[in-house]
Amino acid sequence: MTTVAIRADAQLLSVDPELSLRLPSIDCADPEVTILIPALNEKLTIADFVDWCHQGLKAAGRSGEVLIVDSSNDGTGDIALAHGARVLKAPKRGLGRAYIDAQPFVRGKFIIMGDCDCTYDFRELKPFVDAFRSGHEFVMGSRFKGTIDDGAMPALHRYFGTPGTTWILNRIFSSHFSDIHCGMRGMTKDAFARLQLRSQSWEYASEMVVKSVHLNLKTTEVPIHFLKDREGRLSHHKRSGWFSPWQAGWINLRAMFIYGADFFLFRPGLVLFLVGLALALPVLAGPVAIGPVTLSLNWMLVGVTLATLGVQCVYSGVVAQVLYDPSDGVLERWLKRLRYTPAVASSAIAFCLGVAMGMPLVFKYAQGGLRLAGPDWRTHLAVGGLLVAILSFMTFTFTLVLHALGVSRRRVF
Repeated sequence: MTTVAIRADAQLLSVDPELSLRLPSIDCADPEVTILIPALNEKLTIADFVDWCHQGLKAAGRSGEVLIVDSSNDGTGDIALAHGARVLKAPKRGLGRAYIDAQPFVRGKFIIMGDCDCTYDFRELKPFVDAFRSGHEFVMGSRFKGTIDDGAMPALHRYFGTPGTTWILNRIFSSHFSDIHCGMRGMTKDAFARLQLRSQSWEYASEMVVKSVHLNLKTTEVPIHFLKDREGRLSHHKRSGWFSPWQAGWINLRAMFIYGADFFLFRPGLVLFLVGLALALPVLAGPVAIGPVTLSLNWMLVGVTLATLGVQCVYSGVVAQVLYDPSDGVLERWLKRLRYTPAVASSAIAFCLGVAMGMPLVFKYAQGGLRLAGPDWRTHLAVGGLLVAILSFMTFTFTLVLHALGVSRRRVF
């Protein structure tokens, strides 16, 4: 076996000086598949795991490499190297970070990820390879569509955590995954680069999934066999304590909510806006009786509040959509809908209209010795004008933000 230094080339413009790559004595020259695995103190299983990987590649009939991102202090890397794996030595700084560190060192066209604890059966790689060969860019393993050994998955994870967070993600992103936390997953090298991972820890799992949706990757699931931990091995969650699964669940939810912010903004905001208009517009000229209910000025003020909040949510939702759309398709659609000059001119006209709607109340106020009597049609009209002025100003500022994003993304004015 040998140890080599990585040279900067067209693909490796810069390499973290804290990383070092060690090559086995027999190395695949042109791998089609890279098996990319983070490892932290897994000397109990790493030898069998690397052997399983080579068996899986042989059974799938594909050339490949095993790339272990090693942050261990128990000799895991040495064992992996002896069994024919490339070993990227990295500081201990998070599961998600391991994948980010490894990206410049991946050589295969297809990447398969997972854990090296022998709970995922890497002797069965053919379904993943077949999915790639049929054109899929993102391939998720599914324990629920495959098999789970007795005792392999804690009840908290199997019946609550994983199904619950999977359901939430599917609702937010209109996806159809069955097991978003399955560690055995794969993607093309091109898709891996396009994901531009940012997560440093457990939330990488959700980030990968939601970004695959944002990128409209061609995605599929394949059933896998989930095995029980070997005798004497403790999972990373057990090593970290009872709170670790809850912490992992929370940071995954955080990733879903952040990357799916528009789910909580755009459509709810549209509903709030329409409800607000339904309450405000009918009483623009005065109170209106609808059966036993009389819509008065108080209801109109509620409508103004809801409509204002709704528009704010809609515009914030659009900004979130633009931020998480790497293709800029959303940005281009909204730039066409809100062209700068027409949008600014319309906002200015609407703002002036809103001010004009309030003038009768101003005159009443001046004529009454700077005092207002009870509300009448002028009060209702002025409140309606206030709503028009607020919405027009919000549209003006949103137009500025939208076009600022256009300048930032396209680097032209």
